[in-house]
Amino acid sequence: MPGLRRACSSNWSICLIHWDSPDVAAAIRRHIHCKCELRFPPAWQAQGEPMSGGVQQVIAETTDGAGEQLIYEALADAFAAEGVDHHFLLMGHGQMLWAIAMDKLPGMRSIDARHEHCAVAEAIGYHFATGKVGVASVTCGPGFTQTMTALTSAAQAQVPLVILAADSPLNQRWYNQSVDQAALARATGSHFIAAHSPALMRDHVQEAFYTARFERRPVVLSIPYDLLKLRISTQRPYIPSTALLPQVGPMPPNPTDIERLAGRLRTAQRPIFLAGRGAVRSGAGPAIEALANAAGALLATSLPARGLFDHSPFSVGVAGGFASQLAVQCFAEADMVVAIGASLTHYTVDGGALFPNAFTAQIDENPLGMRHGRRAADIYVRGDAALAAEAFMLELEGGTTARFRSDELARRIAETPPDTTPYEVEPGLLDPREVVKEIDGVIPKDWDIVSGTGHSSYFYTHLRNRRPEQFHVLREFGAIGSSLAMAIGVAAARNNGKVLLLDGDGGLMMHIQELESIQRQGIRLIICALNDGGFGAEIHKLRKLGVDEKMATFGRPDFAAIGKGFGLDVATIAQPGEIERAFAQYDPEGRSAIWDVHISTRVSSPRGRKQPN
Repeated sequence: MPGLRRACSSNWSICLIHWDSPDVAAAIRRHIHCKCELRFPPAWQAQGEPMSGGVQQVIAETTDGAGEQLIYEALADAFAAEGVDHHFLLMGHGQMLWAIAMDKLPGMRSIDARHEHCAVAEAIGYHFATGKVGVASVTCGPGFTQTMTALTSAAQAQVPLVILAADSPLNQRWYNQSVDQAALARATGSHFIAAHSPALMRDHVQEAFYTARFERRPVVLSIPYDLLKLRISTQRPYIPSTALLPQVGPMPPNPTDIERLAGRLRTAQRPIFLAGRGAVRSGAGPAIEALANAAGALLATSLPARGLFDHSPFSVGVAGGFASQLAVQCFAEADMVVAIGASLTHYTVDGGALFPNAFTAQIDENPLGMRHGRRAADIYVRGDAALAAEAFMLELEGGTTARFRSDELARRIAETPPDTTPYEVEPGLLDPREVVKEIDGVIPKDWDIVSGTGHSSYFYTHLRNRRPEQFHVLREFGAIGSSLAMAIGVAAARNNGKVLLLDGDGGLMMHIQELESIQRQGIRLIICALNDGGFGAEIHKLRKLGVDEKMATFGRPDFAAIGKGFGLDVATIAQPGEIERAFAQYDPEGRSAIWDVHISTRVSSPRGRKQPN
């Protein structure tokens, strides 16, 4: 009996599956790993040999026909059905066919990175700008291992991502790029899906997006790349994960909890309401502000929610290690702090030193008894920030005895600079506080601001009257080097040229190669490098310890020359007033620009003034 022949379009070879196999159907399935079409030898067709039902079924499942797709094409369609319109990647052998299929989809924009870390960080920036699940893809082995820092940062910041990571081929006994991708992904805090079943491949996509959305975490969808070339039935319609998410309204607070909290607030003399990212997401700003007005409380925010109350005469700005000197004084005097939609991280409470004498309450959809090794609060209310603030307002109809607000305090808030610590700035260099003040007066308020995470990130908190939804920072893991890629993701999502990245030279130099991808792909933004010629945080810590700082300094990179080499517009800022000139030369419809601002190494953040641990 002649064999069953298969013409393989991937390498033009001819395979034989012989009838002496104990299970013909299984043998056929084992050999189908590429886009191909089964056919019988002419002699066999002429003989009219009958075929078993199993063979007929396998042939029907693996030949071209309606309701079938190659897996990489079916996956691309499933991603599109999940609402994906941007895809960040560094293409490799493992996921190249899927990436090309994604790029061909109508309305899809693919953004190439020069490093896998940056592809994931760009997806993080995209999420910050849009609120949607960020999507990135990398190849297997070393392509995946390069993403560890970005994935960890996303997991700790509760950023929903789906990362399609190719894996080593399932049907090879040895592959040089094999690595335990499951262990690596789980170590970062990401959810891991081993997509090894062709029949369940689209279900794996659904699970990935569902988990990212519902649990607010990154998901690694790991697919052996040899499976991508198989064919699967797509007759069953794909159901997006959004159809499975519970459609429930915001959680109202328990009336007894509100009553108990209101009883404490009525007797507080110096209360402060501290709003966080949860308050921003629920749109609770106006309700919290009205509640604070009724309670006679001051207003403050966590760093991710900065700017939410800047218009209020009784907002003291950001809480935590980056708080203004006046805010630190007010928190020290506070006898009650009510955190609304804020998780009270180590940074927000400045290691427990910010309000040591205050009774603390937390209103949150998921309040935690312990946060970063400390008791989070003394009393808790579970519920949506906006609904809780509104219920709290009704319970406080009788007013409070608070005496924190005054005309004098409002004047001090309006007139006192965030940081008045005197420094003698070196000749030819600029005080970064004055630089940021000038930037704040020049850059329009409707621009997106992306902040770095190093020492210089303190100064960006001095920007005022900007919506928290347009201020983007990733500090949870404390990793520098992600902000340039994050800004690319924000700029790609906005696509209006109105994005400003503020970062130090140390962080920018870690992935400076991405300037090429910015210019090549027409990404438009301004990159402002606060250039102190080293790692500022370490410089100030070493000085505090009385240790030579030379290992933390490496000279000031010439960002103007670097940017020009990559084809960007450039400006060197050496004198006060030059930022306005540089901004006047920037065209949001033209090329991106990089500003090289040489700043003093003597001006320190408040954290840098403390003795290091």
